[in-house]
Amino acid sequence: MFKVGLTGGIGSGKSTVADLFAGHGVPVIDTDVIARALTVRGGVALDAVRAAFGDQVMQADGALDRAALRRRIFSDADARHQLEAILHPRIRSVVEQQLAALSAPYVLIVIPLLVETGAYQEILDRVLLVDCPEEQQITRVMTRSGLTRDEVEAILAVQAGRAARLAIADDVISNATSPEALRTQVAALHRRYLAFSTTPSS
Repeated sequence: MFKVGLTGGIGSGKSTVADLFAGHGVPVIDTDVIARALTVRGGVALDAVRAAFGDQVMQADGALDRAALRRRIFSDADARHQLEAILHPRIRSVVEQQLAALSAPYVLIVIPLLVETGAYQEILDRVLLVDCPEEQQITRVMTRSGLTRDEVEAILAVQAGRAARLAIADDVISNATSPEALRTQVAALHRRYLAFSTTPSS
């Protein structure tokens, strides 16, 4: 099965693009969705996160305080690496399980930290980048998540820059204009990936 890795910075529009591919019947595996499932109450990684970071990142009802954890990891590189060491192997295991259960011409794997982690590239046939100017990213995240500009810029500061993402991308979708333009780009790439999936040597 042909595997396309979808990446992009926060606020670039990865989820929107993934939804458009799903609308074409393409199976989507989203590592962010997996990470969240691993850290909900009862999730297999929650105890390890609590053991590593303490009750300061937990709510009174036993759920993860995601805002507190986010503040911690974006102000402390060691804490961020510690969280990654807890989550990434578990995420990778779930991705492999989901891949094994699929039967489709190609699959889209959403991997926001593809550049930063260096993981998954050995199983991907193609890397697709969703790209937009940084100012648009900031505005979208502030609007969507209610974060301050400083909080969004702190997240961007620890993510790979546009140049690093462009350097590994086989295909680039621009999400800087209209929804119609986005749909057109996705439809064209869907046709391309279907062709690649039937002739992988091309």
